[in-house]
Amino acid sequence: MAHHDDSQNPKGSFRKFLEHLSGAGKAIGVLTSGGDAQGMNAAVRAVVRMGIYVGAKVYFIYEGYQGMVDGGSNIVEADWESVSSILQVGGTIIGSARCKDFRSREGRLKAAANLIQLGITNLCVIGGDGSLTGANIFRREWSGLLEELAKDGKIDKEAVQRHGHLNVVGMVGSIDNDFCGTDMTIGTDSALHRIMEVVDAIMTTAQSHQRTFVLEVMGRHCGYLALVSALACGADWVFLPESPPEEGWQEDMCIKLSENRARKKRLNIIIVAEGAIDTQNKPITSEQIKELVVTQLGYDTRVTILGHVQRGGTPSAFDRILASRMGVEAVVALLQATPETPACVVSLSGNQAVRLPLMECVQMTQDVQKAMDEGRFKEAVKLRGRSFESNLNTYKRLAMKLPDSQIPKTNCNVGVVNVGAPAAGMNAAVRAAVRVGISDGHKMFAVYDGFEGFAKGNIKEIGWADVGGWTGQGGSILGTKRTLPGKYLEDIAAQMRAHRINALLIIGGFEAYLGLLELSAAREKHEEFCVPMVMVPATVSNNVPGSDFSIGADTALNTITDTCDRIKQSASGTKRRVFIIETMGGFCGYLANMGALAAGADAAYIFEEPFDIRDLQSNVEHLTEKMKTTIQRGLVLRNESCSENYTTDFIYQLYSEEGRGVFDCRKNVLGHMQQGGAPSPFDRNFGTKISARAMQWISSKLKESLGKGTERGWAASRRESLCWGGRGLPTS
Repeated sequence: MAHHDDSQNPKGSFRKFLEHLSGAGKAIGVLTSGGDAQGMNAAVRAVVRMGIYVGAKVYFIYEGYQGMVDGGSNIVEADWESVSSILQVGGTIIGSARCKDFRSREGRLKAAANLIQLGITNLCVIGGDGSLTGANIFRREWSGLLEELAKDGKIDKEAVQRHGHLNVVGMVGSIDNDFCGTDMTIGTDSALHRIMEVVDAIMTTAQSHQRTFVLEVMGRHCGYLALVSALACGADWVFLPESPPEEGWQEDMCIKLSENRARKKRLNIIIVAEGAIDTQNKPITSEQIKELVVTQLGYDTRVTILGHVQRGGTPSAFDRILASRMGVEAVVALLQATPETPACVVSLSGNQAVRLPLMECVQMTQDVQKAMDEGRFKEAVKLRGRSFESNLNTYKRLAMKLPDSQIPKTNCNVGVVNVGAPAAGMNAAVRAAVRVGISDGHKMFAVYDGFEGFAKGNIKEIGWADVGGWTGQGGSILGTKRTLPGKYLEDIAAQMRAHRINALLIIGGFEAYLGLLELSAAREKHEEFCVPMVMVPATVSNNVPGSDFSIGADTALNTITDTCDRIKQSASGTKRRVFIIETMGGFCGYLANMGALAAGADAAYIFEEPFDIRDLQSNVEHLTEKMKTTIQRGLVLRNESCSENYTTDFIYQLYSEEGRGVFDCRKNVLGHMQQGGAPSPFDRNFGTKISARAMQWISSKLKESLGKGTERGWAASRRESLCWGGRGLPTS
């Protein structure tokens, strides 16, 4: 059970880990600097609460470095309640400013004096590379600054001895995702949400009028937002600073747009990064592109500059969780730091929070800009990291269809089937599989209505244009069922024989996993199943063995988080009310646990962590105490299968009775709304990338077998002929 206060769970491994980490006698200053980003508040909240949890004092430094220089009322001690109800707020509650004073030594002297007065020798800086570089300079100069202050009589010699070293930990808050060393910066995912909301809205009007839209997105000299939004909406063309179009791009782009119109596509979307350039480093502007399309093709063309909309709005679930995890890691890093430890930055690698040397990352970030200035664009793309390069390659493969004459035919047929419950992002996965398969020379077949449809022969060949516009569609266009293949093995084998299926891609949840095992077990009996088969995990429950993420889980998490935000608002208005919310997820506590973290819940009941009546009782006591504070509301999440007997109704009745006279209680079962809605940017891209990687695996296996000259092209004894897209298929 995930507690908001872990004091009732002394056996927790997290508690053990923290036993030797004491913050007693330490003071931590937290500031946000540079451009704001959604999720910064979640990071501030995590630093404050984690700091208090380990016994340290935590101070807000308002208005970034400016507040540090000005001191006084700009540096205020924070308590547990001062960061309540800020998780769902965009921007930063402690303010951010660009500060000229801090760039001078005089400014840094003032800042050092203000920090020493309060005994602050640990700094947690949330900002971009400029803010983090400033913090590192401050750290290097610290002992010199203190000696100068002591010489001028502003502090005593004892203070110099006592506070002789400054520890600095950075977290990268920037919507641009332009910092090397981390897969995602705080705010990027939320900015992508804003962009995709706009793109989805624009698509309906563009289709009505057969228009071309040129969309300009933020990102300064980094094309991450432009690239990922182009991938997520299937844009016709994208302009990036790191990968400028080749000479003669004007003609190529016009040909591509007119080809798409000829395929009965009623709209064209062109995405432009605000720092887009050509190979001569000259800017490419949205107006320039509009003029070109109007004069060359005569299309009705509109320009939309998204601007600061991308910085606004509520943070996505991903950003809240990322910032919370990074905030905790930052406090642990500060407590473990010694005078010899270099300043570090908390980064995301895969799905792990890691610490990297700050200045190495800053240097790499500056190297990207240098490479771009000098026209070394291939190197710039490499320096941006594996994820950026993989996104770019995937976009190129899926956006441009080579002429049939240039695609080498393999004479292999690949079937794509959806199994299990619908999950947002399934359609993006099907689109990627179909297009990668076609560009590898295979014939792609869509299997409708899961294994049941497979047995009945609901199979059709599917082409490149058939999957256009699928990325933004929720649910499953192919149709999906939970039925396992066990009782249809004969029929499925017959259909595979009739359609000469040489490989199978199964997109789905735990049922897809079990189905794949059943098909492989039937290989002895049916040689039709002796083909490469791969499973791509797609389920809101995120319960597929061997995978860290499933397609659809992020969208469901955002739905839960949005609902919890609204419910918390209702509870705040009513005063002294506790809500009990039931989430989906089968026996997997992922949605309840992560939803509780993203929504700032008081407790989460999950199957993986057994709980008894004493835990329920201590939670009621905790909520009773909470009602005496200024935060007079409660939120408890419960996974649908966390306990056979402690049902949602039971917990609701227990809380209602025990809280009588102190708080009242309401319950909400979220139900199937968690499976619906348009896919989040994360699910669109994750679905696209993991499915493209799965098809690459299939193609490589088919190539191997064709090289051996076997007609069906596979030997059942080969272990690798089964694969699922978890750790077996790296997706970065």
